[in-house]
Amino acid sequence: MSVFRLGLTGSIGMGKSTTANFFRAAGIPVWDADAAVHRLYGPGGSAIEPMRHLVPDAVAEGIVSRDILRQAIAASPGLLKQIEAVVHPLVALDRARFLAETVSDIAVFDIPLLFEKGSEAEMDATLLVTAPPDLQYRRVLARPGMTDKQFTLILSRQMPDREKRARATHIIETLSLASVEAAVVALILYIRESRHA
Repeated sequence: MSVFRLGLTGSIGMGKSTTANFFRAAGIPVWDADAAVHRLYGPGGSAIEPMRHLVPDAVAEGIVSRDILRQAIAASPGLLKQIEAVVHPLVALDRARFLAETVSDIAVFDIPLLFEKGSEAEMDATLLVTAPPDLQYRRVLARPGMTDKQFTLILSRQMPDREKRARATHIIETLSLASVEAAVVALILYIRESRHA
């Protein structure tokens, strides 16, 4: 039986990382899109040389500086499309490698912009993590260095939560650790039972 691909997503501060960790704790392998980009930009990463051509200042000591990339994109918004054209195929390759090496019956794909980029088409089901706006705001503003302005900018790049709710196969409200853990365990059981039904 093929690996069941569950796409995990949610806007900033909704509890995606926490939820992904509960899947890991339950023995489900998790592929993390952000971690894949870190690998590509890190020592020996396959995005380093293409980035050196696009934004030479962003590459120093064999790694890509995400801060310098962000500054370059802010100064030249058209640059983002060029960077994505390089990085997205490399990320897709990393994801395909992870899937090929997965021996579990279920794999979770933690993708922040799952719906925004149309990646849900590659999944068997999607899971949205969500929380009330005031809780989301408190969680995000508690992060080191986060400002209202940054939070607003990040939100402007993400699909509104209500739209994600309409598109998701499954939804978990991340109100408490215990409730999230219970929901993850129940969802794993549900997927396994429905596949063997």
